[in-house]
Amino acid sequence: MSQLALCNYTNNDNNNNNDNNSEDSSQLPTIYRCRAPIASLDCMEEFSAGSALSALTERSGEGGITKEQLLLSGLTHSTPSAPLQLAKQTTATPGLRYRNLGKSGLRVSNIGLGTWPTFSPNVTEEQAEQIIVLAVESGINVFDLSEAHSGKLSNIVTKNIPKYCVLGTRAEVELGRILARRGWKRTCYIVTTKIYWSTRSEERGLSRKHIIESVKASLVRLQLSYIDVVIVHKADPMCPMEEVVRAMHYVISQGWAMYWGTARWSPVEVMEAYTNCRQFNCVTPIVEQTEYHMFCREKTELYMPELYNKIGVGLMAWSPISMGLSQGKEEGSMQLFSRSSFRNKYSSFSWTEDETAAANKDGYNWMKERIQPEETRRQSERIRELSAVAEKLGCTLSQLAIAWCLKNESVQCLLLGASTVVQLYDSIQSLQLVPKLNTNMIAEIERILENKPSRPPMVSTLALR
Repeated sequence: MSQLALCNYTNNDNNNNNDNNSEDSSQLPTIYRCRAPIASLDCMEEFSAGSALSALTERSGEGGITKEQLLLSGLTHSTPSAPLQLAKQTTATPGLRYRNLGKSGLRVSNIGLGTWPTFSPNVTEEQAEQIIVLAVESGINVFDLSEAHSGKLSNIVTKNIPKYCVLGTRAEVELGRILARRGWKRTCYIVTTKIYWSTRSEERGLSRKHIIESVKASLVRLQLSYIDVVIVHKADPMCPMEEVVRAMHYVISQGWAMYWGTARWSPVEVMEAYTNCRQFNCVTPIVEQTEYHMFCREKTELYMPELYNKIGVGLMAWSPISMGLSQGKEEGSMQLFSRSSFRNKYSSFSWTEDETAAANKDGYNWMKERIQPEETRRQSERIRELSAVAEKLGCTLSQLAIAWCLKNESVQCLLLGASTVVQLYDSIQSLQLVPKLNTNMIAEIERILENKPSRPPMVSTLALR
């Protein structure tokens, strides 16, 4: 007898008992007692969010906010009148979900905080802490760092940390100080940090020596006993892949890290790392961090789902707006790339000498060579049309870009950057915009972009002869 049949049998039997008053339904055998099915996690989150909104609506007469005000405050062009007051809510953030990172058991929020702009030189320590607190109170549990995120550090912050561990690593030092002072449970947040870059040229690469030294130094700066995910930032062509995977396996075996992943690796390099891990019985990577926005789609939409299905490597996307939709006014038009973003990029990040030289060579001529004037004009026109779509939806262009990235089910965690509390709050509200991106709206955006990636048709080898 199926479960549905058992349910019908039990319901009919209960009705007969109620009519005849002959026996109690509790006397039925255990197998015939039908219980309600267990709701999925997503449904439970939606119900909890709805109940929280209902509670806020009931308190609207007491000076609180209504459901409509909470749902729509972040989707307008104007800044919320009291963002800090809304940030103090203890209810679940509408639209926030927790997903497994890759095919591991690690549960991450579908949006994370990329701390590069948060700990930039123009953001004070107090402002950075406010951003971190807002992220935690909103349900974000992923904080992405790098050993190369630099900035000026005060002597008070670094007085108990060895000098060799703090050169040019403000993000890790300050985040560790904030986490220690706030006293949050270690199980409530996930810290990912990237290795490869360093502040000195002799400390770059993926040798076993550099990997182990970088992880141990990051632990000292973060004041943590372990790092959740160590990300290998860029593959090292001068180092054998076997050495890299063996070193990462050793780091995890020592308990310094729980998982490891990659960033800016090609699908071929990820497959090579996975093959070496299987060959030498090492821990496999669980995530790849890659750039993803409306003008950079091929790797994320074509190859990352294949890597996930074949070898279980998940996707953590970054740069939903900073590279693709940076807006600026130059000669009366909107430019695709913001000059200030590159200036901040190379002043707060330790890049290789050739990339830094390219950034400073004749100003930004290298960028002009990369993007042709005709292509720049077409991109500006597309951004104008996307702005009209955002206005139709009642949101900003940045919020539309974030929601569009979240619409992709392959993106398990989208890293957002914020240098102010208001900026992070506005970005979080993009979660509520995702349900509005229905089939017709996505088709309209695709019509504007005209860059949906597709695989080239297969050509028979016989036809090539």
